[in-house]
Amino acid sequence: MRTATTIEAGQEHGWRETLDFALEAESLGLDICWVAEAWGSDAPSALGYLAARTDRMLLGSGVVQLGTRTPVAIAQAALTLAEMSEGRFLLGLGPSGPQVIEGLHGVPFAAAHARMRETVEIIRLAFAGEKISYSGTRFQIPLPGGEGRPMRLSIGPGPDIPIYVAAMSPKLLQLTGEVADGWLGTSFVPEGSAAYFTHLDAGLAASGRSRADLDVCQGAEVAFAEDEDELRRMVVPRKKKLAFSLGGMGSASTNFYNNAYSRQGWAEVAAAVRERWQAGDRDGAAALVTDEMVLGTTLIGTEPMVATRLRVWRDAGVDTVRLYPAGDTLDARLTTLGRALDLVQALDRA
Repeated sequence: MRTATTIEAGQEHGWRETLDFALEAESLGLDICWVAEAWGSDAPSALGYLAARTDRMLLGSGVVQLGTRTPVAIAQAALTLAEMSEGRFLLGLGPSGPQVIEGLHGVPFAAAHARMRETVEIIRLAFAGEKISYSGTRFQIPLPGGEGRPMRLSIGPGPDIPIYVAAMSPKLLQLTGEVADGWLGTSFVPEGSAAYFTHLDAGLAASGRSRADLDVCQGAEVAFAEDEDELRRMVVPRKKKLAFSLGGMGSASTNFYNNAYSRQGWAEVAAAVRERWQAGDRDGAAALVTDEMVLGTTLIGTEPMVATRLRVWRDAGVDTVRLYPAGDTLDARLTTLGRALDLVQALDRA
């Protein structure tokens, strides 16, 4: 398996410490650093800075959110970052959700599937250095009735930039299999992976491809407990984080994380957690989250437990494991990351 992590320029640790983490992660042997966007800092700015400060590891947008930029603006940023990084850039795209797209950006979230397909198609035209003439349900380029004529970007064509799609819903998973080079997944339970792979494989088959043509990149928090007692203490605070994903990541009617957990066997618990959370009972929602749910979707445990879990993830079909190392300090997070990287390398050698 390849190894990756995700950072955000505006996260709680501050940019300077985040930069130090990324640079040290590269020196430890990390393969990919993804930069998140969400509703905080933008990804391309941080990626441009990292391109100048790193030498080896790949850099990816994890993710650029559809609706916040036009497809051609995304292609321009991608080609620029690929040039700045000397071909080390990966373009990650995601639909986000109505809470961010409509509530923050004022852009309709509807038709995310069509928007993703058309965005990828337009971006590939731009990457190929072709004049961009496109007629879809979401995008019309050039704008009909105006004075514009088809144009090509002066910056292209560039290197072959892999496109990754962050997808959780069945329709978008199938589209990922059809059009993407990689899948950026989350809320992944290896034992319930058919909820994802059934749809990914259908898309791959429709495009005449196989699983070998798609980089399956899955992420989880990684933390090490010295014994079972410490592990039990570590699980408790993480229940509230999971309750937030199930109950607070989205609106009362639209929560892709809740849907993903439901499809993997926890429908009743996920529904109950969302109901409690939306009613304002955050502690009650967290109390419904089981130890099994926390451990099933993370890489938390004693070192032998984490090593075993990494093997399960690999055998389930994960090509790239995205590690979110726990720790209160920079040194602690780097120590955790280093231990996890050692386990992945040992697994590859076995």
